[in-house]
Order: sequence, then structure tokens, then C-alpha cells
Amino acid sequence: MRDTYILGIESSCDETSVSIVKNGCEDISTVVLSQMDTHSTYGGVVPEIASRMHVENITIVIEECLKKANMTMEQIDAIAVTYGPGLIGCLLVGVGAATTLSYIYNKPLIPVHHIAGHIYANNLVSKMEFPLIALVISGGHTDLIYMDKDYSFKKIGGTLDDAVGECYDKVARVLGVPYPGGPLVDKLANEGNDTYTLPLPLDDETYNFSFSGLKSAVINLVHNEEQRGNKIAKQDLACSFQNRVVKILSKKTMRALEEYNVKNLIIAGGVSANKGIRDTFTELCKENGINLTIPHIKYCTDNAAMIATAGYYAYINNIKANIDLKATANTSLF
Repeated sequence: MRDTYILGIESSCDETSVSIVKNGCEDISTVVLSQMDTHSTYGGVVPEIASRMHVENITIVIEECLKKANMTMEQIDAIAVTYGPGLIGCLLVGVGAATTLSYIYNKPLIPVHHIAGHIYANNLVSKMEFPLIALVISGGHTDLIYMDKDYSFKKIGGTLDDAVGECYDKVARVLGVPYPGGPLVDKLANEGNDTYTLPLPLDDETYNFSFSGLKSAVINLVHNEEQRGNKIAKQDLACSFQNRVVKILSKKTMRALEEYNVKNLIIAGGVSANKGIRDTFTELCKENGINLTIPHIKYCTDNAAMIATAGYYAYINNIKANIDLKATANTSLF
């Protein structure tokens, strides 16, 4: 059977990335140009700066990816691109590049939802087995998704307010941790002890999540301690916060696996790089006979390999777009 090569483009936020993936499972070449150092000056991503930098870098990254793979565009079977959700100016750059390449080289254009990309990053570790439950945890998403086959997504629960990654970033600011705050809060948590009293957020029988109350509890606790002249033990507060997050994520996810009679769990999204989350789920899945897959760290954050991988499965399912494909800042996978 002939091999299929998908070129993927990802530009939904502050990484300009291009990748070539073979048969939806083998990363041939991936280039990621991060803007983190630029945006750290401002304490977060500035959309106008991010989109401008994508414009400056996209051609360079495409050429570097092809050179690294020792391939030409003629050898590419299709072009996959993140069309949403994300920062609209950033998405437009990627979609513009993809549609141009599709037109010039007469290649099929494959639209990929950003969250589908995160889910399929797991296919770069091992082929996904169905049925499965996917826990998607990122800066903009916290979702529990049931899949019984490729490219079939059924949402069974999600956040009602803040996404878990967003909550981490806001808690980081309160703790005085510089951007990007999430990974540093995780590091502090692993150095501290659970000594602060914080609520377990939305501990109910649904599969939904709510992190705004936990975030507010941390903010109020810090404010009250400062008013009393007490010094906050950052490591301990980070540990107390992270333990609540991990507990509610694991509690509801493990219950979903049992209720849906599923033995395969994948974790996806930027927050899947969190050590506390990875360690807890590894232990729980081992105890309960669950097959757990988590992407390699380099595939947790935004990258084009995950887009090319998802694009392969969209391609074989005949999901294609015309060259008038529109970027969409807010769009649902479901």
C-alpha cells in the first residue's frame, strides 16, 4: 500500500509550526518556531504581535520543514491546517498559507479542528484503540470526549467557565509566577505540601467541570493572608491548588471510563504535560487496568505534527475543504 504524506500547518496562537507526517503515525519532519520569549515581556500572548510574527515566519518554517524531510511539495499528498479555534489573526496566516499551497500545487486541503489535533497527537505515541475516552485539558478547553471510531467525537462533559489551563495561568499571576505560569505552578506544586484549605470544584454527578470558584478561592486566600501580614508559602499553595485540580479531573474521568465501559484513556492538550496530572493518571490507570496514552512532551503543546496526524484521518474519511476555507476563532468540535 502506498504511503500517504500529510503536510500540516499550525498557527492558532503563538507557535508557527509545520510538519510532515507519514500514514498518520510517523513524524517525518516538524519545525516549531515559538514566540514565547517575545510574549513573556508582556505577561501573555499579544494577538497583534503574534499574527505579525506568523506572517514573517510562515514561509521560512515551511521551507525548513521540507528541507529537513528532504522532500518537495510534489511528494505531499494533502495539506492539513488548523482553521479554528484560536486567535483569528494568527489562524488567518496559517489558513492563507495552506490554501495558497493547495491551489498552486493542486493538493487536497484538509480542515482540522485544533482540539482534534491535540487528541490525535496520541497517535504519534501508539495507534489509538477504540472505544476510548479523551480528556482534553488546555488553556482554552477542558472536555471529556467519547470516541467509538476515528473522527467521531461525542462530548460527555466540559468546563462551564474557566478552562483548567486558564485557571493555572491566573493562579500563577496571583502567586507572582512569570509567564508562562502553568508549568512553573506545576514545578512549585511538586516542591510543596498540601497545607491550604481549598474547595474541590464542582464535585457532583455530572461530567462537567468548573474552575472559576477554585481560582477565586486562591485569590481570596492570598488577599486575606496579605491583609493579615502573613507570607504565602508559594510551593504549598501551588500544591494545594494542583491537588484539587488533579483530584476532580481524575475522579470524573475514572467514573466516565467505568460508566461507558471503556478501557482506553487518552489525555491531550497543553496541560497534559503537567507532572502531577501525568503521575496521578498513570497510577490510577495501572490500578484499574486502563490503557493510558499521553503524548510525548513535545507534542503536548501546539505543534503541526498533531494537525498533520489528525489531517490524515480526516483525509481518509474524505473530509476536505475548498480554497475559500475560512478561519474561525470560535468553533465547536461537536
